[in-house]
Amino acid sequence: MDNFAEQLVKKNETSSDKTKRTLVLVIGIILTLILVVLAFLQMSSFIRAMLCFILAALCGYGAYSMYCNSQIEYEYAFTNGEIDIDKIIAKKKRNEMISFEVRQLTDFGKYSEGMEESDDMTVVFASDNIEEHEYYAEFQHETYGNTRVVFCPDERMLDNIKKFLPSKIRVKFNK
Repeated sequence: MDNFAEQLVKKNETSSDKTKRTLVLVIGIILTLILVVLAFLQMSSFIRAMLCFILAALCGYGAYSMYCNSQIEYEYAFTNGEIDIDKIIAKKKRNEMISFEVRQLTDFGKYSEGMEESDDMTVVFASDNIEEHEYYAEFQHETYGNTRVVFCPDERMLDNIKKFLPSKIRVKFNK
């Protein structure tokens, strides 16, 4: 019987993220309006006016794209001991972040902000930014080397992970 679980986690925006998003949108709108006004002032030169209109359109589109692309979700897929984590941007674009085998974990548990990290460690955050939900998984990855993934599995995902944990980690985790 296959063990399968899937979970979608929306990244919660911090106040800093919201400020950046709003700033990008406001600056984009202001630059677009300035370029449109410049285009109308340059009507005596067709080429300059068209250049300003083109730059205004590019600026507006860029601001809109940056605003939309800041909406991030993570999808966790657990299949028979393997976890695949994908990043979904603006509900349109999917990027594969990382895949790993639960049996290969060297450590697993609740994540806390002040955890030690070695200099050669790659840390992958795929979390909703709510600390009480966060867990970490450490393992040796073929591409990234010593790796820590910080993610937010729900109860169903945790139950499946526990089944495939190495025995020494399972004993520590169940304490």
